[in-house]
Amino acid sequence: MPPLRTALLQSSGVPGDVAANLKVLDEAAGRAAEAGARLLVAPEMFLTGYAIGDDVPVLAEAAGGPGARAVADIAVRHGIAVHYGYPERAGELVHNSAQLIGSDGTRLANYRKTHLFGCFEQQWFTPGDLPVVQAELDGVRIGLLICYDVEFPENVRAHALAGTDLLLVPTAQMHPFQFVAESLVPVRAFESQMYIAYVNRTGAEGEFEFVGLSSLASPDGAVRTRAGRGEELVVGEVDPALLAASRENNPYLRDRRPGLYGSLS
Repeated sequence: MPPLRTALLQSSGVPGDVAANLKVLDEAAGRAAEAGARLLVAPEMFLTGYAIGDDVPVLAEAAGGPGARAVADIAVRHGIAVHYGYPERAGELVHNSAQLIGSDGTRLANYRKTHLFGCFEQQWFTPGDLPVVQAELDGVRIGLLICYDVEFPENVRAHALAGTDLLLVPTAQMHPFQFVAESLVPVRAFESQMYIAYVNRTGAEGEFEFVGLSSLASPDGAVRTRAGRGEELVVGEVDPALLAASRENNPYLRDRRPGLYGSLS
């Protein structure tokens, strides 16, 4: 099976302007497809912007709403799968969500952030309650988390046990927590034997300063590609052969003793 070439869009777009952000996503999808990528991953809340305050409930939409249809058009036009973050309205509730849309425009998976970070998110969002959401893309099992979720080792290990090969983590990771991007994400990839695409916003937005440093970490603990601090599109490869060899050589998952861990939950 050939590697899944994956593009990471590091951008904050235009907070509060869905049309402008769709334009940025469209342009990035075109560039990614030209570079041979079959998957484009955008940051947390990319559709609307993150620090939008009172506009969160105003701009929130259903998983199959107009934003999703516009992203599906982008995916079909450029022949590339697209993963993006957005505020999802579900009845009276609003979730911090991420959605994967296939290159044929099909909605493949939708995930609601389960661990909300800080007062801002806890004010505007309801946490999801489904810890493992997956989809298949070109023979690769894709898993979805969002930002703070990846900082809980239980979340990533649950994906490892469910067979996730590539974990997509759109994020709004801010100063002074850049060590998460620099150190924690590669460790998560190594300890749970998977690829992790960690895709961040960048620059100042409201009260936040996003640090960039988006990366594709591999199961051997290496960072296969990393962005800097500004707007950037970087491309890396998810190699099933490397993944299989790494899982064969690393005994973490085989050597677990679950009977000892019951008290942890």
